[in-house]
Amino acid sequence: MNQYRLEATQLPTFRQRFCLRVLHLFGWKMMYRPLPGPRGIVVVYPHTSNWDFLIGLFGKWALDLQFRWLAKDSLFRIPVLGRWFRWLNGQPVDRTAPQGMIRAQAERMHAAEWYWLAITPEGTRGYRPHWKSGFYHLALEAKVPLVLVYMDYPNKVLSVQDQLWLTGDQERDMDAIRAVYEGHQGRHPKDAAPIVLGERRKQPRD
Repeated sequence: MNQYRLEATQLPTFRQRFCLRVLHLFGWKMMYRPLPGPRGIVVVYPHTSNWDFLIGLFGKWALDLQFRWLAKDSLFRIPVLGRWFRWLNGQPVDRTAPQGMIRAQAERMHAAEWYWLAITPEGTRGYRPHWKSGFYHLALEAKVPLVLVYMDYPNKVLSVQDQLWLTGDQERDMDAIRAVYEGHQGRHPKDAAPIVLGERRKQPRD
């Protein structure tokens, strides 16, 4: 048995045990290795289905860890929905200045005692030819580790166990990331993006 397989009996609260048992009820196993510090980036791949959100949410509640996630600021101005996003630890960002956003986000991470940020580098559930590179530049700027998370649908495994410190050698780093995700498939494998970084955006978004 994998040494990082999480069992309900290991968890301290009823809510955590309940959430893990819900996953077990639907046939999912969860692997968890303690995080390598108080700050970092959780890279979630592949992201090809709306079901990913629910599985990830129950996994987060089972761990009782307050992972943050980013979305464009206009979404948080929507009545009710914006409040719900904040309750789920969503954080609004102004994406009109991508260069400054990386630096500001790194400063925000280090200003907090505990700050783990979950990112889906594909940016969409549909197919795209590459990953967005923001997570990579943010990890280097903030000097924080990555935790590489996958939801392997054929084997029903939610894994939060693989950890990586980037070297700054992009080819070497991406080879290491590909090695972790190799063989793990999302709900719709044809929609998974190749693990290749796209170019960093230089101009503001419209």
